[in-house]
Amino acid sequence: MLSWLYCTTFLPLLLCLRYTTPMKKGRIGIFGGTFDPPHLGHLILACEIRAQLKLDRLLWVLTPTPPHKLNRKITALENRLEMVHLAIDDNPFFELSKVEIEREGPHYTIDTLHTIQKENPSANLVYLMGGDSLRNLPSWHRPEDIIFACHEIGVMRRPGDLIDLSKLDQVLPSLRAKLRYVDAPLLEIASREIRRRAAAGLPIRYYLPDAVYHYIQENKLYDFRQPI
Repeated sequence: MLSWLYCTTFLPLLLCLRYTTPMKKGRIGIFGGTFDPPHLGHLILACEIRAQLKLDRLLWVLTPTPPHKLNRKITALENRLEMVHLAIDDNPFFELSKVEIEREGPHYTIDTLHTIQKENPSANLVYLMGGDSLRNLPSWHRPEDIIFACHEIGVMRRPGDLIDLSKLDQVLPSLRAKLRYVDAPLLEIASREIRRRAAAGLPIRYYLPDAVYHYIQENKLYDFRQPI
């Protein structure tokens, strides 16, 4: 009798639990950018972010075409997707997110947060931004809703970077309680400088992960010319 009860009642339940994909929980960091190209500075910063904020996962959210960069040519989306994939593929805590690519624009941060939260209903979202973005947050689309949607907001600050919150307190009084600071190492590596050097035939080899460097070389991105 007990054997029959186990087979008909408990065994199906155990099998169901075993093969059901668990909900993704924990702390998820949201690290957005054009990543044109992703370089060693991005990777070092991402590792610091994950360690200092104790994140379980870090989503690299690739931005299709940011409004503030419409005045310059952006590398094709498929190239940037592949470069990010190559850059982070060997880190189990990093994940490439297509959340902004798979929906039509405009690409507002609040919509990105809602989509990620819907995909990870039990997770706490930690949105990441630099000091300049924090200062400009009141001008963003629905800033109060962004604050509410985040468990925390991680602010990346460089040595000596002072952020005055007094003005922000006046317009976004709920912001301060959500802020967590990441002390970012001072690395003078910028994607625009890598693009400039590549086009000028200057060395870029050690600014980039090996796989990304070879991808740029093979696909002749950024008018790449071999350094003399």
